[in-house]
Parts: sequence; C-alpha cells; structure tokens
Amino acid sequence: MRAALGHPLAEYLDIAGELRAALRAGDPVVALESSVIAAGLPRPHNLAAARTCEAAVRAEGAVPATIAVLGGRIRIGLAPAELENLAARDDVEKASRRDLAHLLARGRDGATTVAGTLVCARLAGIAIFATGGIGGVHRGWRDTLDISADLEELPRANLAVVCAGAKSILDLPATLEYLETRGVPVIGYGTDEFPAFHARRSGLRLDRRVDRPEDAARVMLAQRRLGLDGAVVFAVPCPASAAMDEAVLDGHVRAAVCAATAAGVRGQALTPYLLARIAEASGGASLAANLALLENNARTAARIAQAYSRLKI
Repeated sequence: MRAALGHPLAEYLDIAGELRAALRAGDPVVALESSVIAAGLPRPHNLAAARTCEAAVRAEGAVPATIAVLGGRIRIGLAPAELENLAARDDVEKASRRDLAHLLARGRDGATTVAGTLVCARLAGIAIFATGGIGGVHRGWRDTLDISADLEELPRANLAVVCAGAKSILDLPATLEYLETRGVPVIGYGTDEFPAFHARRSGLRLDRRVDRPEDAARVMLAQRRLGLDGAVVFAVPCPASAAMDEAVLDGHVRAAVCAATAAGVRGQALTPYLLARIAEASGGASLAANLALLENNARTAARIAQAYSRLKI
C-alpha cells in the first residue's frame, strides 16, 4: 500500500498492508535490512537467514519489516517472492543514505544498509531495528578516513538498534569513541562488554547495561520523551554456542586486513572481501556465528518492541 495521497512521501514510500495496520495500532514492529540478503551472506544462506529472522520476529509476537528499494520506491515489508528475488540477483545496488535519492529518481532497485534502513524505518515510523553488526571506523582510518556512514546516521535516527556490536574487522575502540562523541548511547544487553560481532568479547567495557526487554524499552521511552535525537544502540553478544574465540578471530582479521592491503582492496569492496577471507580462514565458523547472531538479534529486538508497545499504551 502506498502512502496516502497528498502525503509528501506518497511518491516514494510503500508500506505493506499488515505493517500499516500494525503501525496505526501501535503494535510491535521490527525493521530488518536487506543488504545482508543481497550482499552480506553467500547463497543459499542469505535467503535462509532472511526467512529465519522474519520468523524469529513473528515468533515473539512482532511484525517483521524487511526494507528495500524496488522499482524506485522504498518498500517497507517484502513479499516472499521479493525476498527470493533479492537473494538470487547480483545486480542489486547498495542503498545507503547517500544512494537513496538517486535510486528513487532513477527507478532502480537497492538493498538497504544499516544507514539506509535507519532512514527508511524512520520515515515509516518504526521504533526498533535489528541488524547483525553496525559499521564503524575501519582499521587504518588515519590513512584512509574510511568511516562507515552508519556512524553519521545513528545520531539522526530516533530508533533503537539491536546489534552484536560492530563488525570485528573494524577499529572497535575508535568506533566506540566516535559514538560517544556523537552522543549515541551504547548499552550492553546482558553484557558489560562491547561484543565484537563474531566474538562475544572485545575487551572494551561498557558503562551501561540492561538485562530485560522491559528495561531496554524504558530507556527508549525516556530517550524519546526527553527529546534526545539519535539512536539507542543495544549491543547483544553472539550466542555462546556459535561465537568464535576472540583471539582466534583477531588473528583471522589481521591476516585478512594484510591481504586486503596487499591486493589494494579499498572502499565498498573492503568489507565483503574481509568477511569472505575470514569465513574461509575460519572454516565457516564466522558464517555460522553470523547466522546465529542475526537470528538472536531479531528475536531480542522483537521482545524489546513488545515491551515498548506496552509502555506506550
């Protein structure tokens, strides 16, 4: 269903009927990105992960809202056939904040990154977003200035973001410093330590912690009632059964970064290159961790969304 006629976004925004009804009623909704489907995971794991995350959200009583740009329109909620199409194609463009206007104007298809999903979810009025790991400051940033657009979008987006910390390929101390400077609260969910995506621990202590969905929802409500713009990041460790040892993971990351430098891989190609090298070096252990944390984050976000919807009534 398109935005109502006369609405300033009517030309660009389609919200699925189920989601429109849920948002009007104040029912729990969880936004999900599509970049992980189109580019973040290898086939057939990408489609399986998309279906698993949506099922996990529904199992906790919330409505999943996978977001993408299709035919030059922002789609909030994808049909099963649309998920399958995204997972099978190699020509779907990246849809970060900077890409959205061009994709819409040209009638193109795009898979939303964390930053792009934050923009679209905010436009649709969704309060919570589940992803794998946020982007951040890349290692060697002093030479490249390679800093993810996620870090600039988080201070603008009035959503809660449930993630397994930031991707382990990044400079995690610099990423946390950047978020602190921009006023984005990073709160451990069931942990006192910032998770390192595939690994449960990073050695970086967090000052704030919650342990229940209700506690997270109260933080969200206070943030909004105070008029404090920006996201609240809830950092959830990867499930212990699938998590990698942090020392082993760090060794794989360092080797992958060295290989990327030697091959001259930079820019948008860097993250997928590094993740692929780590998956190969770990014998698939990093892929297993990625799949497990995606499902866990979706489930956790749905529980928080349920608690938040009860608080607002």
